[in-house]
Amino acid sequence: MPRRRYALRDRIAALDPERDHLEIYQLSAGREFPWDYTRALEFALFRTYCVPSISRLLAATGEFEKRPQQRYDDTALLMAEIAAHGYDSPRGREALKVVNRAHGRFAISNDDMRYVLSTFVHDPIDWLTKYGWRPPHEHERLAAFHYYREVGRRMGIRDIPESYSAFADFKRSYENEHFVFSPTNQKIGEYTVGLFAAWFPSFLRPLVRLAVRGMLDEPMLRAFGFRPAPRWVGAAGDLGLRTRAFALRFFPPRRTSVLGVSPGNRTYPGYPAGYRPSDLGAPAPPDVSTSR
Repeated sequence: MPRRRYALRDRIAALDPERDHLEIYQLSAGREFPWDYTRALEFALFRTYCVPSISRLLAATGEFEKRPQQRYDDTALLMAEIAAHGYDSPRGREALKVVNRAHGRFAISNDDMRYVLSTFVHDPIDWLTKYGWRPPHEHERLAAFHYYREVGRRMGIRDIPESYSAFADFKRSYENEHFVFSPTNQKIGEYTVGLFAAWFPSFLRPLVRLAVRGMLDEPMLRAFGFRPAPRWVGAAGDLGLRTRAFALRFFPPRRTSVLGVSPGNRTYPGYPAGYRPSDLGAPAPPDVSTSR
């Protein structure tokens, strides 16, 4: 492989994963693995819908039924704003304010918030370990933890574990206890699969729905109440992603970051031109009881 293909990895290796976590995360998510991070974070959010207390809240708001694409774009763009500009930058603080305002309308447990945060740390790293064009560097793993730990603190999330491995243990334990079937899991899961399928021409949508099921592990399938896809579907998807990863090894490194640049989003044409983070997010919903 051309040595310059690994120039950014070498730059990441020379940085401190705690002190320089924002720079490392920006290099990793914005230049080394932008497509992979996008897909992995989509599935990370999808994974959280396997927790009945989370899916119950989402079902009660009605937003996933009425405006699934806007809710997807709001979440993706707000998180990208924080990553692209930094959580203490003016745009980053504005994006965090929008996120905190949205969460503050509901009685969301701290444990559910911690769990969602853990998926943002660990699911992309797990994805890159399987499907990245190179394995994630240890500094990328640790930087993702330190980055989201700081984001979580600014969201008021308490008792975030002190290390990458401890957060992974919390995530695994939470899923073992809380991944159980509920009708709202299934409802939100179906809306989400429908959203993914809607991005493709109508004749491909049944195949997309099948492919999404093929990407889900057994605990997710049980929690959603979805039938497993035939084994060949998962095998074909796995082969396709691994083939893509191999081919990308021969591509030159990306010169500019794509974080915070989303001309292809379907709700805000031309974003970020003419938009502020405060323009994103759902309006205040009618009174929704979410206490558990």
